[in-house]
Amino acid sequence: MRNLDAIIKAYDVRGTYPDQLDENLAHEVGAAFVRVVGAAVRDGGPGAVVIAHDMRPSGPSLVASFAEGVREQGCDVILIGLASTDGLYFASGRLGLPGAMFTASHNPAQYNGIKLCRPGASPVGQDSGLREIRRMIDDGIPAFDGPLGEVSEQDMLVDYAAFLRELVDVSAVRHLNVTVDAGNGMGGFTVPAVLGEDAGLAALPLTIDPMYFELDGTFPNHEANPIDDENMRDLQARVRATGSDLGLAFDGDADRCFVVDERGEIVNPSTLTALIASRELGKHPGSVIIHNLITSRAVPEVISEFGGTAVRTRVGHSFIKATMAETGAVFGGEHSGHFYFRDFWRADSGMLAALHVIAALGETPEGTTLSSLLAPFDRYVASGEINTEVADQAAATAAIRAEFVSRGITDIDELDGLTVSSDTWWFNVRPSNTEPLLRLNVEAGDEAQMASIRDEVLAMMRAGA
Repeated sequence: MRNLDAIIKAYDVRGTYPDQLDENLAHEVGAAFVRVVGAAVRDGGPGAVVIAHDMRPSGPSLVASFAEGVREQGCDVILIGLASTDGLYFASGRLGLPGAMFTASHNPAQYNGIKLCRPGASPVGQDSGLREIRRMIDDGIPAFDGPLGEVSEQDMLVDYAAFLRELVDVSAVRHLNVTVDAGNGMGGFTVPAVLGEDAGLAALPLTIDPMYFELDGTFPNHEANPIDDENMRDLQARVRATGSDLGLAFDGDADRCFVVDERGEIVNPSTLTALIASRELGKHPGSVIIHNLITSRAVPEVISEFGGTAVRTRVGHSFIKATMAETGAVFGGEHSGHFYFRDFWRADSGMLAALHVIAALGETPEGTTLSSLLAPFDRYVASGEINTEVADQAAATAAIRAEFVSRGITDIDELDGLTVSSDTWWFNVRPSNTEPLLRLNVEAGDEAQMASIRDEVLAMMRAGA
């Protein structure tokens, strides 16, 4: 018997194919999705759902089953074929339709999943539709008494590429050599369109050095998961060997972007958040910028220095997007390489983040390096996220809290897990939404202090394992 709790997660539907996520479940999710988002009727006629998939071999079959579930509820289907997740968000925003993206993002080859959104790329998470979809699947989806919806196809790649190039103008930057590791994921599909000439756009002053651009959902070279440093090794070595000005790495569905500087060093996503925030505040003075609670302290500092208002939020795209909508924020950044843009329907786009980095470096005088450009935004030492398997996450977290309270630490909050702060360091411990893990992030003013806090808190976590 299938375990829907293991498949319908906090932000999406995801599992191994075909033992967890199969065509039958995709069909049910499609039918329930139409009812939950009210897509069957639009302006007195049939509505539509736009659907895309990444390069995983199971994608087309799952899409077909999902689409049939949509059609059986009297709703039309618009298939846009291969796309990055931000390409699907673009289609949802441009067409004003709910959407479904078939991808398992950075997960290994045996996985697939479904990211869902309402019209305008508005997120569907546990509190905004997924829980209701789950309930409807459990209870039985009502049949629709009417004609089947129709299916059409539409190519959105050229419009997507042109739109991104309008949001960040890189046509006048100085020449740059850019190495790109697509990890055999959807970056190999979108990079040639946005940064190259595949979409028929004007040529850019860039020389692109492609790595693993062949679309292959078996990931023959390395997993398309750049948050794992091991998967960045090839890009780092190539940048050093070729003398590229920078390197870009995308995850499987290309909604996240990681950057390597000219030395082959991985750039902290918080540093990129601060850089992009400074650029967005230059265009929109005095605006609100969102950051999650485990980005670097440098981020709110930079936002304040550039005249903006920093708003801190929980980890996760549904929280970031909701807070952006509430505050009118122009930009939001997360430690995980997700970057959100108001002018992109508040959705995350790895390609937009890449364009900002290219523009920022390309606007500097010849000879300026990326590392020197980013130095003012890179102020602290971070541990990165460390996962520890803990049977009783709540008890372990409570024990850590009690220990630091006993030392007189009073700057403690529980916005998302437990955050403990002092003048020179902070750490956050929070539970995974899907696994028996505690996630630790530590930041301090220097390496020794960071390591000391990290090792101490890790020992407490492991004592609770």
